[in-house]
Amino acid sequence: MKTILTLLTALLLAPLAALHAAESSGSTKQPNVLWFVVDDMSANFSCYGETLIQTPHVDRLTREGTRFAKAFVTAPVCSPCRSALITGMYQTSIGAHHHRSGRGVDKIRLPDGVTPLPSLFQKAGYFTCIGSGLPPGPNVVKTGRKRESDLGKTDYNFEYDAAIFDSHDWAGRKPDQPFFMQVQLAGGKLRGGKDETAKRLLETAAKEFGASTDPEKVTLPPYYPRDPVLLRDWAAYLESVRLTDAHVGKVIARLEKEGLLENTLIIFITDHGISHARGKQFLYNEGTHIPFIVRGPGVEKGKVRTDLIEHIDMAAVSLAAAGIEIPKTMQARNVLASDYQPRTHAFAARDRCDETVERLRSVRTGQFLYIRNFHPQRPHLQPCAYKDGKSIVQALRDLHTAGKLEPLAEKLLFSPTRPPEELYEWATDKWQVTNLAADPAHKATLESLRARLDQWMLETRDHGPESESRYDSDMVAYVGRGNPEVQKNITLMKQWAKEGK
Repeated sequence: MKTILTLLTALLLAPLAALHAAESSGSTKQPNVLWFVVDDMSANFSCYGETLIQTPHVDRLTREGTRFAKAFVTAPVCSPCRSALITGMYQTSIGAHHHRSGRGVDKIRLPDGVTPLPSLFQKAGYFTCIGSGLPPGPNVVKTGRKRESDLGKTDYNFEYDAAIFDSHDWAGRKPDQPFFMQVQLAGGKLRGGKDETAKRLLETAAKEFGASTDPEKVTLPPYYPRDPVLLRDWAAYLESVRLTDAHVGKVIARLEKEGLLENTLIIFITDHGISHARGKQFLYNEGTHIPFIVRGPGVEKGKVRTDLIEHIDMAAVSLAAAGIEIPKTMQARNVLASDYQPRTHAFAARDRCDETVERLRSVRTGQFLYIRNFHPQRPHLQPCAYKDGKSIVQALRDLHTAGKLEPLAEKLLFSPTRPPEELYEWATDKWQVTNLAADPAHKATLESLRARLDQWMLETRDHGPESESRYDSDMVAYVGRGNPEVQKNITLMKQWAKEGK
């Protein structure tokens, strides 16, 4: 009798033992997590309403997943944005808010309790990688890579160990090991910064797709003149969107071929809006509004969400999908959680970019956008060697000097000073051209958002202005590189600071 009971017990426990063995061997169906992170690109995809081009592969992600119509970055420039997304924290809270900071002798280290996501995924047994997302060529698959130069773009402003990434590609993982992959794409940077590179990209696109965007058919924001340089640049930018979409399609095809697609959570975003005079680096929609699409296991298909979200939320969404506990101190929110309460406000900040000192903060609701300029005595287009080297900015400055710009462009781009506060009804004022801050009819809204921004800065421990010693430390990496404008601008920044501007 004892033998029969023992046998029955063994039979009953066998399935549980098998399940435990499967879990121990890593063969469970824990989802892979794959991010598309694209440089310098607004939501100019056909699923977001762009009509001059078609983007079938990103559109597919939308059909098979959930698209967020009102997603915004917390920083409209690469390194602060990426420092925020990889930690799920506001860049202003972790001291990583100045662009390309911590590059000198004065380093930036993450606060206690803040851990880059790849480390959290590694601890959970994931294979972490960052690269192009396309199959490696013969004999080039490498694992255990520790040198950042071997990997895709990171651009974090804080100190970290490159070993948080196991490889540039998921091909080197163990059998059935889940992976966390960041596909880093050049996006809007493909068009370069010069008119000649824009022309070449249009030629490349014509060969790739059979035809390229006609510059004369481009619709520009109302504050940009229909100058040939600007029209070509925008047309080339749209081709960079098409080339990005094509790359996304290749990665999706690879996932399908390898039988991974249906068990992979995919998040598609860009790191900020189009690089332009009022886009990248600024807190208007042109610089902060981004595409945000999620596809994967358990994600509702064909849904469009219109609640406000921030780009850092992708950190919490990814951890939750993998079954990894979200750190209690993380500011990102799992916007796919069943008990998620939509944000009532979204925040953003812009600080020093390269040698150019700046400090902007914003808060928005679903209707209004409030921006605070901490240096109102400085012009919108402060001198900046990076931006001033672009053909589009040079064309704008030339037209300004010649007196050929329309009044709106003069006011928004070349006014010698700025209002300390800006208020826009962005839900109807698409390009934020009508500042309502001085309108008595909107006094209550202005005061409410002003107070909410103050509260956020206090609650999140905004690190604020950069010290002069850290500025000097970081500027060492900029000077002496064949661009005398940088040193000239550094001197001007220091002069303006002394003048209280």
